Amino acid sequence: MIAVLNGVNLNMLGRRDPAQYGTLTLSELEGQVYAWAGELRVTARCLQTNHEGAYIDQIHEAIGWSRGMIVNPGAWTHYSYAIRDALEIVEAPVVEVHLSDIAQREEWRRRSVIGDVVDHTISGQGPDGYRQALAWLAAALADG
Repeated sequence: MIAVLNGVNLNMLGRRDPAQYGTLTLSELEGQVYAWAGELRVTARCLQTNHEGAYIDQIHEAIGWSRGMIVNPGAWTHYSYAIRDALEIVEAPVVEVHLSDIAQREEWRRRSVIGDVVDHTISGQGPDGYRQALAWLAAALADG
């Protein structure tokens, strides 16, 4: 099972700056994730929270049941060392995903404090970034 952990403000997809984040709602994105997972013959479980401590709890809990993680912490990506520390202890492969290209955004968004503790990063591919992350994990899990 692959954990797909979405963070702060991702519940507002479809309403929040569609030019940056697209028009899909979180529910629609999760539906696509489940369909892509099925095509890749893996299972996924999507979770979302706007509370940093709850996000950390989701990471800790997923250590017990997931074989890989896709994480999109939202704005926490840029400053949450607590989330970085939680991800650092994950032994399963972790893919960081961002709908927008954070390297082309505001200066403060260009740095990911989790980038050095994840195994792969996909940024700026819109919803397709989640499909790419699932495919990367499916291949990594098949090899391992």
